Amino acid sequence: MAHFVLTRRSPLPPDACWGRVTAWRAHGDRVPFTRVTVVRGTGRRPGDVIQARTRIAGFLVDDPMEIAAFTAPAPGRNGLCRLEKLGRPVRGWAELRVRALDGPGGGSEVVWEEEIEVTILPRFLDPLVALGGRLVFGRVLSMLLGPTSRRV
Repeated sequence: MAHFVLTRRSPLPPDACWGRVTAWRAHGDRVPFTRVTVVRGTGRRPGDVIQARTRIAGFLVDDPMEIAAFTAPAPGRNGLCRLEKLGRPVRGWAELRVRALDGPGGGSEVVWEEEIEVTILPRFLDPLVALGGRLVFGRVLSMLLGPTSRRV
């Protein structure tokens, strides 16, 4: 399985970061050829299902993900959303974590960690899959958090 971790810091408070990184439709607006929709529930509770659908030149890949954990950040508590990938071509999990930063200026730190297996690809391509994930989802995360976010 390919594994990657992305970390961004933002001057936004944790609840604002949380709202942006769990705005599922906005994820699809930032990935070419992809739509992200909530197909079961509200997208805010364990058991809800989100689906990313990517269509390129007649080739269609669905990536349904069930929310396994969803805890919004609050004073003294970090935010966590864990998604379990349920599809045939794409397996694995992703976690989005948001925590408040201490010190002057405050703000938040957002971590996107993912372990992904593209079942139609041989394992020796996992490093390329991880690189692609870092590039695509790093761009998504930076765009969701806005121009004042920065890589860590």
